[in-house]
Order: sequence, then C-alpha cells, then structure tokens
Amino acid sequence: MTEVRKGDSVKVHYTGRLDDGTVFDSSAGKEPLEFTVGSGQVIAGFDEAVIGMVPGQSKVVLIPVDKAYGERNQEMVITAPLAHVPPDLNPEVGMRLEMGGAKGELIRVVVTEITDSHITLDANPPLAGKDLTFDIELVEIR
Repeated sequence: MTEVRKGDSVKVHYTGRLDDGTVFDSSAGKEPLEFTVGSGQVIAGFDEAVIGMVPGQSKVVLIPVDKAYGERNQEMVITAPLAHVPPDLNPEVGMRLEMGGAKGELIRVVVTEITDSHITLDANPPLAGKDLTFDIELVEIR
C-alpha cells in the first residue's frame, strides 16, 4: 500500500486537543482537510505526522510547541493609546481585529485589555506556547 511522502496531496480527518483535553478544532461532521505535505499549509508537526501513513490508518500524535505555533512572543503584544482606535469601533476584550502592519500586511490581533487611556492587542497566534495533540485519520492520498 502506498505511504504518504512529501509532496503528496492528502485528505485527513482530525481532532486537535490541548493538554487539558479541550478540543480546539476538528473536521468531525465536515469534509476532510486536504493539503499538500511539506508545502507549509499546515503546522510542521502535522506535516511530519502524516508522512508514512497509509489510507485508513489512524494515529494520535503530540506536537510540541516548536513544531506547532511556536512560543508566545511578548514583542507581539502591543499597547496603544485608546485615542488611536477608530471612533466607530467599540472594542471589547476578546474581540478579534485585523490591523495594518508596517509592510502593509494584515495582522490579526485579539483585544486583551482596555483601560481608560490604552488598549492592549495580542498578535500571537491563539495556540502559541501550547503543545497540541491530534487524532489523525488518513482518508486518501491523491
């Protein structure tokens, strides 16, 4: 039977969990996730986990922080004067926003704190700093 190799297009079902068992994402009840192995479409640890699998095979894999979203970077936490917030925006803690970066790119941030004078935004990926566990089922190699 053919095993997954780098460059193969694959379809997988998956469930991602945190250390405490909380499910943060799953393909259950949806179409399988399709990606090209080694293309950077998924985190490095997920890419590595499917290499060598055969269709119908399932496995559970622990992906450490450095093969997932990396460590949290305090430099990606920004505090700015509340006066810089557009007047039509009513930010709330937990709100997800997009803002322009220095090179014109869009940066996704989460509002983490609001005071009378400042707003704090976190541009770290939500799963940064966390080890991730995935149940993976290889559905198909294309």
